[in-house]
Amino acid sequence: MADQTLPFSRYLAVNIVALAPSAIALGILYGLNYLAGRPALIAFACIAIVTVVLVHRYLGSLARFARFVSELSGEQEPVMPRLKFAPATEELAVAAATLAAGWRRQRASIDNLAASAQAIVDGLPDPLIAVDRQRRIVRTNRAAVELLGPVVADRDLSMALRHPALLAAIDSLLVVADGNFVGPEHASVDLVLSGAPERDVVAHARRLPRAAADGSLALIVLHDTTALRRAERMRADFVANASHELKTPIAGLLGFIETLRGPARDDASARERFLGIMAEQADRMRRLVDDLLMLSRIEQHEHARPGAAVDLGRVLAGVQDLLQLKASSRKVTVELAVDPGLPRAVGDYDELTIVFQNLIDNAIKYAKPATTVRVTAQPLGEDRVAVAVTDEGDGIPAAHLPRLTERFYRVDNARSRQLGGTGLGLAIVKHVVNRHRGRLEIQSAQGKGSVFTVVLPAI
Repeated sequence: MADQTLPFSRYLAVNIVALAPSAIALGILYGLNYLAGRPALIAFACIAIVTVVLVHRYLGSLARFARFVSELSGEQEPVMPRLKFAPATEELAVAAATLAAGWRRQRASIDNLAASAQAIVDGLPDPLIAVDRQRRIVRTNRAAVELLGPVVADRDLSMALRHPALLAAIDSLLVVADGNFVGPEHASVDLVLSGAPERDVVAHARRLPRAAADGSLALIVLHDTTALRRAERMRADFVANASHELKTPIAGLLGFIETLRGPARDDASARERFLGIMAEQADRMRRLVDDLLMLSRIEQHEHARPGAAVDLGRVLAGVQDLLQLKASSRKVTVELAVDPGLPRAVGDYDELTIVFQNLIDNAIKYAKPATTVRVTAQPLGEDRVAVAVTDEGDGIPAAHLPRLTERFYRVDNARSRQLGGTGLGLAIVKHVVNRHRGRLEIQSAQGKGSVFTVVLPAI
């Protein structure tokens, strides 16, 4: 370690101070005639030479010590200097090095704790935002960035969440009077975050007992309740629709029973006609209950993907035979075309039979008389198969296509009920296809007909 160059003025001042006691002592001895002038000058010269050498070495040691401390403060790890001409300074250097090492270890520990804390915060599934006393954003986690986009620190919370109710709730947590917080410790606010799609969110805000090291004083956790609210709405709609679907046939049955017990008690022709209608209504309720039970069973294991190899040609041929009588009664021809090289699909034989039975049955019901329903099955790429069911019906308006697979959704309620539909067939198809990790594609042109295509994974 090279010595630092000392200013000459400092070097001169130190030497003068160091030589002053010797000069004064020699002057006193000369004044009292204890020492002659020439010996006094020789003695002073010798003392000055030794003093200059010692002062130079000592100041060099101090300069090296100063440089060592400067490098320590600059977070470097310099080599310990040799300060044999300044033992006390060497001890100070050792103490400074020990202190710096301890400070580095403490800072490394603090940095590790901060990194661990941020990793834990980033690992939380719910978005989290920490704000300080002035409502400025201090910290966020990865989930918050994914939900809200990039969130800039040291900016007001309103820049990320422009919801007056939430901002007012945070302000109430941070109200101070006479040096003490006077507001509540926590608050909850329901929010709707705009975007595509909109998200229902519950913001839980809590004030910390005291400010954290980074200045955080209040934590905001955003809990996404979109799926829960959607499920609640779907459940409410399902109950309303199911009760409405059952109410009509039950009311009809009760009315016919009262009529048969009363005015039509002895009317044989009326009794036969009413019993036929009652049988139709009871059969309608049976189909509805069967479809509801089937839909419930499929939904219970929709997450479990089937793994059997299914011969789709055999499935489609079985469905064609099953519906041939119904097709003949409406003068509809069902044509089946299966590619000779069609690979087997990955799925469940019975469930795929239900899928294509629903699709072909719908095609027969809504096709125009004396037309053809075409069912084609062919490979799609290397690992997919596609089965398309095409009818020559009236078609479906484009506005209805996105909602066709909803439960109890019908384009034409009266016609659907007249044809014996429960409004659950396509919902069942959608859930079965989802369980098979496939997809359902619907294309329709008014006046020309519709095409329902099921794409499934292949062996």
